[in-house]
Amino acid sequence: MLDASRTPAPKARRGPMARREELAFYLFASPWLIGFVLWTAGPMIGSLLLSLTSYDIITPPQFSGLDNYARMLASDPLVWQSLKVTAFYAAGAVPLQLVGSLLLALLMNQRIPAVAGFRTIYYMPSVIAGVPVALLWMWIFNPEFGIVNEALAALGVDGPQWLFSETWVVPAFVVMSVWTIGSPMVIYLAGLQGIPTHLYEAAEIDGAGPWAKFAHVTMPMISPIIFFNTVMQIIVSFQIFTPAYVMTRGGPNNASLFVGLYLYQNAFRYFQMGYAAALAWLVFVIIMALTLIVIRTSPLWVYYEGGGGR
Repeated sequence: MLDASRTPAPKARRGPMARREELAFYLFASPWLIGFVLWTAGPMIGSLLLSLTSYDIITPPQFSGLDNYARMLASDPLVWQSLKVTAFYAAGAVPLQLVGSLLLALLMNQRIPAVAGFRTIYYMPSVIAGVPVALLWMWIFNPEFGIVNEALAALGVDGPQWLFSETWVVPAFVVMSVWTIGSPMVIYLAGLQGIPTHLYEAAEIDGAGPWAKFAHVTMPMISPIIFFNTVMQIIVSFQIFTPAYVMTRGGPNNASLFVGLYLYQNAFRYFQMGYAAALAWLVFVIIMALTLIVIRTSPLWVYYEGGGGR
């Protein structure tokens, strides 16, 4: 006698509608899938293989195993200098952008006249990037006639040399990072406007003041936005290149030698493509490790309405 409980259930046949939906899914997803394979996954695999070679563009690549990684970690002091500079910048720029953009978003979320125009004004610098912005900040930080030192002089303070000082060059880049707080501000603003008003009304009924509503309603509700912005700003901070290339070229005395700039120098100045690829993978591993740390700690401080997080 057959055990009915062990008899597999007949597989349901998909109808024409389900097959058409599946075909439509692959059809519309295919541009992204093809682009990912050709322009992301493929180059990543290629760079990994290239990092195991000695390649100067002119001659064919020669397999060298892990020599590039051994040199990078054991015998190249500029690698550690570039990582130190980048870490110093990230430690200052990431908190400054997160806090500054949140405060700006809170202000732009108020009912004030012409608020839409102000939002546009604060966001515009985020889409104006590259060489013109670097040249603008070179003028701002000029120790002789820059507006920063002019403002400090009006207060009776002697301004530093900024981009010409080993001590102040990275803080100057940190200050410059405020230029792009418009992008995380917009994301914060979307999160703030998505908070249900009845939560604030309930808090007011319980006697909560402005600070209590901010601490117990606003911050938990936008904590997923803070999480997203934190991850994105960490990634961006390790990819700074254009300002350093245009403004200082890594100087003075390698005090602004960011890891992205050092990678570029090895690839396009010294033509050590294999070594540059190994540096790129080092940066990838560092960014991945920092991202995983943020993700692993997120249950302690990120609140999700569906029950995830704390």
